[in-house]
Amino acid sequence: MGSEKGRCARDRRMNKILLIEDNELNRDMLSRRLRKRGYEVVTAVDGETGIVMAQAEAPALILMDVTLPGIDGLEATRRLKAAPQTRHIPIVALTAHTMASDRDKALAVGCDDFDTKPIELPRLLGKIESLLNQGPRA
Repeated sequence: MGSEKGRCARDRRMNKILLIEDNELNRDMLSRRLRKRGYEVVTAVDGETGIVMAQAEAPALILMDVTLPGIDGLEATRRLKAAPQTRHIPIVALTAHTMASDRDKALAVGCDDFDTKPIELPRLLGKIESLLNQGPRA
């Protein structure tokens, strides 16, 4: 029974997603949809809070809105990827900007993948699962 309890806690930790999104409707809709699929979701409304939460919560993956108040998603990603404590966490950039240059900028600062808004959940879930199944990063 003890090992079962430990495994459940470990599974939940492996499924924790930090969603950094300033738009309340987007944040609510996406977090509810992810929770329905078994993910634990914690949220932040700006880049600075997102950085603090990434350090405190140790999520398995971060969904990062690119356009955030204060520290934008690209700068928040740079800081997370520069910090030893958080550099291993995969980050998926989320943006309404669909130009190839937007994708290139996100990948250049350290995002592991990129997805566009409005969110197509099956596509995003595929990216999430792919990144989570790759295991820990150095």
